[in-house]
Amino acid sequence: MDDINLHYRFLNWRRRIREIREVRAVRFQERYKRMLKDGDTLSYQGNSDEVGCYVAPRPLSKGNCYFEVTIVDTGVRGTIAVGLVPQFYKLDQQPGWLPHSVAYHADDGKLYNGNTVGQQFGPKCNRGDRIGCGIYLDSFETGPTTVFFTKNGKEVGSVVVPASSDGLFPAVGMHSLGEEVRLDLQAEWGSDEDDSAMMVDSHEDEWSRLHDVRVSGTVLEYTGKGKSIMDVGLAQARTSLSPRSHYFEVEIVDAGEKCYIALGLARRDYPKNRHPGWSRGSVAYHADDGKIFHGSGVGDPFGPRCFEGDVMGCGIMFPRDYILDSEDDSDDGDSVEVRPKQRRVQNVLYLNYEDEEEEDGEEMEQEHEGRKVMVFFTRNGKIIGKREVVVPSGGFYPTIGMLSSGEKVKVDLHPLSG
Repeated sequence: MDDINLHYRFLNWRRRIREIREVRAVRFQERYKRMLKDGDTLSYQGNSDEVGCYVAPRPLSKGNCYFEVTIVDTGVRGTIAVGLVPQFYKLDQQPGWLPHSVAYHADDGKLYNGNTVGQQFGPKCNRGDRIGCGIYLDSFETGPTTVFFTKNGKEVGSVVVPASSDGLFPAVGMHSLGEEVRLDLQAEWGSDEDDSAMMVDSHEDEWSRLHDVRVSGTVLEYTGKGKSIMDVGLAQARTSLSPRSHYFEVEIVDAGEKCYIALGLARRDYPKNRHPGWSRGSVAYHADDGKIFHGSGVGDPFGPRCFEGDVMGCGIMFPRDYILDSEDDSDDGDSVEVRPKQRRVQNVLYLNYEDEEEEDGEEMEQEHEGRKVMVFFTRNGKIIGKREVVVPSGGFYPTIGMLSSGEKVKVDLHPLSG
């Protein structure tokens, strides 16, 4: 009889061990839906009507209190969310939508804290940006949990959420075709790269628009696909050229695959997926063929081609009687008190695409005779040519375009400031 009892005890013991192992396996198992996971890469696999969500196998802890997500592709809408959720969070909901979850959303820069209505929180995030999320170490000791978020290594903001006995798990949500991210669950926060991150973001303030371009200090790096002429990466300065700051330069750090690098001037509302010079209200010198493009997709022979190590410059020879708009003499940009004469664009690459836009340009040409200035371009400190152009309403803004993988340029927006 004792042998039988001992045998049943042994069987119960084995069953308990198996159950414990199964519970532990479930507890430390990552969960995801409508996503494909390939190593550290997550890509959306839904139909854009349904949310895809990933939840990490382990919660953040004192030993691992931070993680990062790099946006590889924003897809159709860029509806990528990064945050913290309970372990068994519903995988058909974006992080931050349901109670006890919080997330920073890339498409609108809003914070979602247990609600489908977000609050304005930080900047929007695009391809190449790194979104980080973590918990302050002192939150693990006592009191409520303080969750913070970062963009490209710089803290965006923080929010206090209720403490959870089971912990908060890293989560990533996606909601449109083509979205793809790279996940780093072992990322470190507060390392030596903080100083460089601060430097990067200080220079990022100099740009009003960055599309498929990443800022690293004074270096701009192309992050687009580079597969078609619609994959242009564009960077436009926050301040227009003026008699006080009339010139800027770009050094080609890496020519990439094709050296499709363009340097020039463009109107404030210039299309983000068009090389400078291709559309009206712009003029640019292109490194790959040495041509000048002036409101047209067809360039004219202008100067020598430019290669890695070359310095390209662009400036305006303002007349002495040039008048600045006194009502917009702020740090956000110097606008000129003129109205532009719009040129008819004969762009063989985009003729159909721009018909409506250019018809509007013809009407503006009939109504306004904008002031002309002389724009000049340099290569390695020597002027290679000039072109008389009409200044758009609001002024001309330094604009840089890139279009092939690996391209990098170093920018100096104020090379003559001493």
